[in-house]
Amino acid sequence: MTEVLRIALLPGDGIGPEVVAQAVRVLRAVEEREPALRLATEEFSVGAGEFLRSGDPLPESVFRRLPEFHAILLGAMGLPGVRWPDGVEMTPQLDLRERLDLYQGLRPIYLFHADDSPLGGRRPGDIDLLLVRESTEGLFSSRKTPRDPAADCVTDTMRISRHGSERVIRSAFRAALRRRRRLWLVDKANVLPSMAFFRQVFDEVARQFPEVETDRVYVDAAALYLVQRPEMFDVAVTENMFGDILSDLAAGLVGGMGMAPSADIGERHAVFQPSHGSAPDIAGRGIANPVAAILSAAMMLEWLDTPAACRGAALIRRAVCAVFSDRHARTRDMGGSLSTAQMGDAIIGALPPS
Repeated sequence: MTEVLRIALLPGDGIGPEVVAQAVRVLRAVEEREPALRLATEEFSVGAGEFLRSGDPLPESVFRRLPEFHAILLGAMGLPGVRWPDGVEMTPQLDLRERLDLYQGLRPIYLFHADDSPLGGRRPGDIDLLLVRESTEGLFSSRKTPRDPAADCVTDTMRISRHGSERVIRSAFRAALRRRRRLWLVDKANVLPSMAFFRQVFDEVARQFPEVETDRVYVDAAALYLVQRPEMFDVAVTENMFGDILSDLAAGLVGGMGMAPSADIGERHAVFQPSHGSAPDIAGRGIANPVAAILSAAMMLEWLDTPAACRGAALIRRAVCAVFSDRHARTRDMGGSLSTAQMGDAIIGALPPS
């Protein structure tokens, strides 16, 4: 009996609706080729645009519905001109991570074609790493602390708990077991007591995974190594803010943010989204790169973990590989001329016949 997998769609702001539309097109095409895969989608309005309409970027009526779904596919959220009174942008995607306890931020980075990297001498697959980012605490933990507009000093607090550290580090070890069995800890333990504690917890958990080779590197050195020799990395685990920064740097090594999918995963729920922002400067022009959203949809199918969903994820990955083997099939952000829809067409066209 075929199970219907329910997917909540949160297209969001800016280019979010455009890239989610292409991801859904690809998912529908995969359904045609995989009879045992059945997806039921329902779309909800969340983001800065929703705030302008209703006064709430994440309406409670929407949030209450989300746990009903097997997974959430998100586009992009936030607009530079729509901010809270303290000056920060509205980020309901962070609210989702915290309220659904999505502690495991996965940021896979993969080079599909040598010409897409600013680094010379790399072949497809030479850059193949997974950044595991703790997504519920760290330096983001005090982001909702009220700020006195008249204050002469504002402090953000980096929260590193044993519970939060153990679970994300353990998840990173498990990911390393599924890959090349090497895990890097990225921290700033030479300066920050919170990071020294994070390293202490890492060392304790590492004893439970003797099959995995481990290394420890400071975050500034990690940024250097990512540029100099990214092929040395397999899986890396780090704090929230460090992961936010390093994942963007790593995306730049393989073609940019349009090639960077992501997932935020908890014990019961998961959100999948491209790592890029809403890019309002190009919204509505049909030129956004949908590949990160499409690869995020593939990550979603893998996480759903039914045999049909896993086969569907593999179909998507093979299709993206096939499209990117032609160095001319690129959207404008990568030096090509394909529109958002044309890239979706190309990936659907690279799927096997239905």
